[in-house]
Amino acid sequence: MERRLLKHVQNFWFLLITFGTGLFYFCFYLVSLIFGLSLSFTLIGIPLLKNIMRTTQTFTQYERIQTKLYTDISIEPYPGKTLAEGSVWLQAKEELLDPVNWKAIQWLMLKFLLGLVCLVGAFVLYLSPLIMILAPLMLHYVDMYIVVPIDTLFKSLIVMAIGFICVFAGGKLGSLLVRLAGGYTRGMFQALNRTDRRKNWDVFSR
Repeated sequence: MERRLLKHVQNFWFLLITFGTGLFYFCFYLVSLIFGLSLSFTLIGIPLLKNIMRTTQTFTQYERIQTKLYTDISIEPYPGKTLAEGSVWLQAKEELLDPVNWKAIQWLMLKFLLGLVCLVGAFVLYLSPLIMILAPLMLHYVDMYIVVPIDTLFKSLIVMAIGFICVFAGGKLGSLLVRLAGGYTRGMFQALNRTDRRKNWDVFSR
Protein backbone atom coordinates (compact mmCIF):
# COMPACT_ATOMS: atom_id res chain seq x y z
CA MET A 1 0.00 0.00 0.00
CA GLU A 2 2.78 2.40 0.93
CA ARG A 3 4.65 1.57 -2.27
CA ARG A 4 1.54 2.20 -4.37
CA LEU A 5 0.95 5.53 -2.64
CA LEU A 6 4.55 6.53 -3.29
CA LYS A 7 4.12 5.61 -6.95
CA HIS A 8 1.02 7.80 -7.23
CA VAL A 9 2.86 10.74 -5.66
CA GLN A 10 5.77 10.19 -8.03
CA ASN A 11 3.46 10.09 -11.05
CA PHE A 12 1.65 13.24 -9.91
CA TRP A 13 4.96 15.06 -9.45
CA PHE A 14 6.23 13.92 -12.86
CA LEU A 15 3.08 15.25 -14.55
CA LEU A 16 3.61 18.64 -12.90
CA ILE A 17 7.29 18.63 -13.90
CA THR A 18 6.30 17.82 -17.48
CA PHE A 19 4.06 20.88 -17.55
CA GLY A 20 6.68 23.08 -15.89
CA THR A 21 9.52 22.09 -18.22
CA GLY A 22 7.28 22.28 -21.29
CA LEU A 23 6.22 25.81 -20.35
CA PHE A 24 9.85 26.78 -19.69
CA TYR A 25 11.13 25.43 -23.03
CA PHE A 26 8.37 27.14 -24.97
CA CYS A 27 8.93 30.53 -23.32
CA PHE A 28 12.72 30.25 -23.34
CA TYR A 29 13.11 29.47 -27.03
CA LEU A 30 10.32 31.77 -28.16
CA VAL A 31 11.80 34.77 -26.35
CA SER A 32 15.49 33.98 -26.85
CA LEU A 33 15.22 33.18 -30.57
CA ILE A 34 13.20 36.31 -31.29
CA PHE A 35 15.65 38.37 -29.23
CA GLY A 36 18.70 36.75 -30.84
CA LEU A 37 17.37 37.12 -34.38
CA SER A 38 16.45 40.74 -33.78
CA LEU A 39 20.06 41.40 -32.71
CA SER A 40 21.65 39.27 -35.44
CA PHE A 41 22.86 42.40 -37.24
CA THR A 42 24.89 43.43 -34.18
CA LEU A 43 28.06 41.99 -32.64
CA ILE A 44 26.18 40.17 -29.86
CA GLY A 45 23.32 38.66 -31.86
CA ILE A 46 25.17 35.81 -33.59
CA PRO A 47 27.16 34.67 -30.49
CA LEU A 48 23.90 34.78 -28.54
CA LEU A 49 22.20 32.52 -31.09
CA LYS A 50 25.16 30.14 -30.91
CA ASN A 51 24.76 29.80 -27.15
CA ILE A 52 21.01 29.32 -27.50
CA MET A 53 21.59 26.45 -29.91
CA ARG A 54 24.07 24.85 -27.54
CA THR A 55 21.40 24.63 -24.83
CA THR A 56 19.58 21.91 -26.79
CA GLN A 57 22.17 19.32 -25.73
CA THR A 58 21.77 20.22 -22.06
CA PHE A 59 17.97 20.23 -22.11
CA THR A 60 17.57 17.01 -24.09
CA GLN A 61 19.95 15.15 -21.79
CA TYR A 62 18.03 16.47 -18.79
CA GLU A 63 14.81 15.13 -20.35
CA ARG A 64 16.42 11.74 -20.85
CA ILE A 65 17.61 11.51 -17.24
CA GLN A 66 14.30 12.76 -15.84
CA THR A 67 12.31 10.25 -17.89
CA LYS A 68 14.53 7.39 -16.76
CA LEU A 69 14.21 8.49 -13.13
CA TYR A 70 10.42 8.78 -13.04
CA THR A 71 9.24 6.25 -15.63
CA ASP A 72 12.12 3.77 -15.83
CA ILE A 73 12.06 4.09 -19.63
CA SER A 74 15.54 3.58 -21.05
CA ILE A 75 16.35 5.91 -23.94
CA GLU A 76 19.28 5.60 -26.28
CA PRO A 77 21.16 8.94 -26.28
CA TYR A 78 22.12 10.66 -29.45
CA PRO A 79 25.83 11.44 -29.85
CA GLY A 80 26.61 14.97 -28.78
CA LYS A 81 29.20 17.11 -30.48
CA THR A 82 32.03 19.26 -29.25
CA LEU A 83 32.21 22.93 -30.05
CA ALA A 84 33.89 23.48 -33.40
CA GLU A 85 37.28 25.10 -33.50
CA GLY A 86 37.71 28.49 -35.06
CA SER A 87 36.24 31.93 -34.62
CA VAL A 88 32.96 32.64 -32.88
CA TRP A 89 31.36 33.31 -36.27
CA LEU A 90 32.34 29.87 -37.62
CA GLN A 91 31.07 28.20 -34.45
CA ALA A 92 27.80 30.12 -34.69
CA LYS A 93 27.41 29.16 -38.35
CA GLU A 94 27.86 25.46 -37.56
CA GLU A 95 25.36 25.56 -34.69
CA LEU A 96 22.77 27.50 -36.69
CA LEU A 97 23.05 25.19 -39.70
CA ASP A 98 22.88 22.01 -37.62
CA PRO A 99 19.45 20.41 -38.27
CA VAL A 100 19.70 18.44 -35.01
CA ASN A 101 19.54 21.68 -33.02
CA TRP A 102 16.41 22.87 -34.81
CA LYS A 103 14.78 19.45 -34.48
CA ALA A 104 15.49 19.45 -30.74
CA ILE A 105 14.03 22.95 -30.37
CA GLN A 106 10.90 21.84 -32.22
CA TRP A 107 10.37 18.86 -29.90
CA LEU A 108 11.17 20.81 -26.74
CA MET A 109 8.75 23.62 -27.59
CA LEU A 110 5.97 21.22 -28.56
CA LYS A 111 6.31 19.60 -25.16
CA PHE A 112 4.28 22.55 -23.89
CA LEU A 113 1.15 21.00 -25.45
CA LEU A 114 1.88 17.69 -23.74
CA GLY A 115 2.46 19.61 -20.52
CA LEU A 116 -1.02 21.13 -20.69
CA VAL A 117 -2.52 17.65 -21.01
CA CYS A 118 -0.41 16.47 -18.05
CA LEU A 119 -1.50 19.45 -15.93
CA VAL A 120 -5.18 18.72 -16.56
CA GLY A 121 -4.55 15.02 -15.94
CA ALA A 122 -2.77 15.71 -12.65
CA PHE A 123 -5.73 17.73 -11.40
CA VAL A 124 -8.49 15.43 -12.65
CA LEU A 125 -6.84 12.10 -11.83
CA TYR A 126 -5.10 12.91 -8.54
CA LEU A 127 -6.33 16.11 -6.90
CA SER A 128 -10.05 15.79 -7.68
CA PRO A 129 -10.44 12.32 -6.07
CA LEU A 130 -8.60 13.57 -2.98
CA ILE A 131 -10.98 16.52 -2.68
CA MET A 132 -13.94 14.17 -3.09
CA ILE A 133 -12.63 11.90 -0.31
CA LEU A 134 -12.41 14.90 2.03
CA ALA A 135 -15.97 16.00 1.19
CA PRO A 136 -17.48 15.07 4.62
CA LEU A 137 -14.81 17.12 6.40
CA MET A 138 -15.25 20.10 4.08
CA LEU A 139 -19.06 20.02 4.14
CA HIS A 140 -19.52 22.92 6.56
CA TYR A 141 -16.58 25.00 5.34
CA VAL A 142 -16.71 24.91 1.53
CA ASP A 143 -19.63 25.08 -0.90
CA MET A 144 -19.22 22.00 -3.06
CA TYR A 145 -20.97 21.29 -6.32
CA ILE A 146 -20.74 18.12 -8.39
CA VAL A 147 -23.68 18.46 -10.78
CA VAL A 148 -25.82 19.16 -7.70
CA PRO A 149 -24.94 20.94 -4.45
CA ILE A 150 -23.25 18.72 -1.86
CA ASP A 151 -25.03 20.10 1.20
CA THR A 152 -25.87 17.05 3.32
CA LEU A 153 -23.79 14.41 5.08
CA PHE A 154 -25.38 11.65 3.02
CA LYS A 155 -24.41 13.33 -0.27
CA SER A 156 -20.89 13.95 1.01
CA LEU A 157 -20.50 10.28 1.95
CA ILE A 158 -21.60 9.26 -1.56
CA VAL A 159 -19.04 11.68 -3.01
CA MET A 160 -16.39 10.23 -0.71
CA ALA A 161 -17.19 6.70 -1.91
CA ILE A 162 -16.95 7.86 -5.54
CA GLY A 163 -13.64 9.51 -4.65
CA PHE A 164 -12.16 6.20 -3.47
CA ILE A 165 -13.24 4.57 -6.73
CA CYS A 166 -11.69 7.44 -8.69
CA VAL A 167 -8.43 7.04 -6.77
CA PHE A 168 -8.06 3.53 -8.11
CA ALA A 169 -9.13 4.41 -11.67
CA GLY A 170 -7.17 7.66 -11.62
CA GLY A 171 -4.01 5.85 -10.58
CA LYS A 172 -4.29 3.53 -13.58
CA LEU A 173 -4.99 6.36 -16.01
CA GLY A 174 -2.26 8.48 -14.42
CA SER A 175 0.28 5.73 -15.01
CA LEU A 176 -0.77 5.59 -18.67
CA LEU A 177 -0.35 9.36 -18.97
CA VAL A 178 3.10 9.15 -17.41
CA ARG A 179 4.06 6.46 -19.90
CA LEU A 180 2.78 8.69 -22.69
CA ALA A 181 4.99 11.55 -21.48
CA GLY A 182 7.96 9.18 -21.27
CA GLY A 183 7.20 7.93 -24.77
CA TYR A 184 7.30 11.51 -26.03
CA THR A 185 10.87 11.88 -24.78
CA ARG A 186 11.84 8.57 -26.34
CA GLY A 187 10.28 9.70 -29.64
CA MET A 188 12.27 12.93 -29.43
CA PHE A 189 15.57 11.06 -29.12
CA GLN A 190 14.66 8.69 -31.94
CA ALA A 191 13.97 11.70 -34.17
CA LEU A 192 17.24 13.36 -33.14
CA ASN A 193 19.20 10.19 -33.89
CA ARG A 194 17.59 9.90 -37.32
CA THR A 195 18.35 13.54 -38.08
CA ASP A 196 21.94 13.14 -36.89
CA ARG A 197 22.50 10.04 -39.05
CA ARG A 198 20.96 11.77 -42.07
CA LYS A 199 23.17 14.81 -41.53
CA ASN A 200 26.31 12.67 -41.27
CA TRP A 201 25.32 10.72 -44.40
CA ASP A 202 24.84 13.96 -46.33
CA VAL A 203 28.28 15.17 -45.22
CA PHE A 204 29.86 11.81 -46.15
CA SER A 205 28.14 11.84 -49.58
CA ARG A 206 29.75 15.13 -50.42
